Amino acid sequence: MNSKQFVGKLRPLIHSTTFKLSLTALAIASGSAQAAGLNVRSWAATQTQAHPLAAIVAASDALSAGEPVSITVALKPRDSAGLDAFLNAQKTPGSPAYGALLTPEQFTADYAPTAAQAQAVADHLSAAGFRNIVIAPNRLLITADGSAATALAAFNTPLSHVDIGGRRAIINLRGPQVPAELGGVVQSVLGLQTADLAHTMLQHADHVNAGNVQSAASVDAAAKTQAAHGFNPTVFPTIYHAGTTPTASATTVAIIAEGNLTPTLTDLKTFESNNGITPVTTSVVKTGASSSDTSGIDEWDLDSQDIVGITGGKVASLIFYDAPSLNNSDLTTEFNRVVTDNLAKVINVSLGECETSANSDGSLAADDTIFKQAVAQGQTFVVSAGDSGSNECTSSKTGTTPSSPASSPYVVAAGGTTLLATSTNTYSSETVWSGTGGSASKIEAQPTWQNGYVPSTTKRGVSDIGFDADPNSGAIVIVSGKSTQIGGTSLAAPLFTGAWARIESSHSNALGFAAPLIYSAYGKSKTPFHDVTSGSNGAYVGKVGWDYPTGFGSFDIQALNAAL
Repeated sequence: MNSKQFVGKLRPLIHSTTFKLSLTALAIASGSAQAAGLNVRSWAATQTQAHPLAAIVAASDALSAGEPVSITVALKPRDSAGLDAFLNAQKTPGSPAYGALLTPEQFTADYAPTAAQAQAVADHLSAAGFRNIVIAPNRLLITADGSAATALAAFNTPLSHVDIGGRRAIINLRGPQVPAELGGVVQSVLGLQTADLAHTMLQHADHVNAGNVQSAASVDAAAKTQAAHGFNPTVFPTIYHAGTTPTASATTVAIIAEGNLTPTLTDLKTFESNNGITPVTTSVVKTGASSSDTSGIDEWDLDSQDIVGITGGKVASLIFYDAPSLNNSDLTTEFNRVVTDNLAKVINVSLGECETSANSDGSLAADDTIFKQAVAQGQTFVVSAGDSGSNECTSSKTGTTPSSPASSPYVVAAGGTTLLATSTNTYSSETVWSGTGGSASKIEAQPTWQNGYVPSTTKRGVSDIGFDADPNSGAIVIVSGKSTQIGGTSLAAPLFTGAWARIESSHSNALGFAAPLIYSAYGKSKTPFHDVTSGSNGAYVGKVGWDYPTGFGSFDIQALNAAL
């Protein structure tokens, strides 16, 4: 066979799908985006970094060219400085924008990426081979489905498999890049790693202890004579003294959740029936594909039953936003749906992960942008501070790294306490629960409303407030039809969520983001707050005034409502 004959027989193979896929596989192995088929003159970095495990994976662990990959591209606000200026003016008395709240449409018109910018990113994804490309209504996120080959072509990074405790995950070996002309638009790229996931923040008690076992001693001696025990969620309004504060009947509350929520809705109905509560209006909004996972049922039970309990059994509506997984890309998409819907005034997030992992992934930056829109619209995200003591990132309590997204300056971070009450459910005392998160951020700047309260740092301090979280003084909720006692800062977050929903209802849902209002209220009068001055979470102790484990502590709901 001569050379011309050989080329003639080879030509059909060169143009075949199989041969192209083989070339792409070689490109993935070599880490070449150009070889994968997309010619980009120059690249710009994003805020997503190479995964920390990239240095130790073997070449044999590379993803095959056709392995599915779903991504979420986070875009930068069009006028980031202008948005920050608006958020500052929004909480500054005397400013023309003081107390002003934006609609999603106003936010999109003034601060979102332009339609042309978002379309340019979508066009790049399409050229790389991605499909099912969807631009979010606020144009802050673009989701798409593709493969390892399309990810390499679009973002110039190869992907690899890793084993995380027996779970097969993927990681990106380089920080994803985009064409230089999109560098000023794209913030981060999520979905290129599934090794680092958010997790729930709950702890089960060893047993259910529903009895009021503490003595009838005076409140002054309560801390010495009473024993911690579990509480029915319906008594929290008494313990934290809701008093004459209205219920949350005018306020819609959302719960960030994941998986199959049918068991949780059934348990909520059982809880309501057992306690003579008229069923609240509930709905489920799926933010991705349906999932059969029920591993989080105890978390979503804890969230919903304690929110209903502390609101006095009345919420305008309870919306479960339901993600298909706890991957960062899915949760960021879920947060954004809550914000673009703008239906819920208070949103409970009993989830988190190591702050430095979220920063490396790029989800920290993406979530902050979304939370900024929430603040502009007057929504309050409430996030558990974590159950790993002062260091969310290792099992050691010698370090000090908080959980994300609790460390965001645009959420309320809920730390945890051990709660004691009298036999008549009158508040007695709280100490720092040893497991609660709470420490200085490694990444986030200190918001102005924390100035003067967080000592010796320019970084965001976690926590802002502290409510019951100790499993031994936890909530007795219905899980799969049975009474179960659960604590963790996954209890502290819904307690604050429900309490703030009541306060919002009392103020016609016009208060806006809770965090600066709480700090301002404390600055005017410490009377409503239960200062937590003893106990430790490892690196930090409870002390007079603000502290890392519990912020300003819990509060008398009626007194704080009157002070706002």
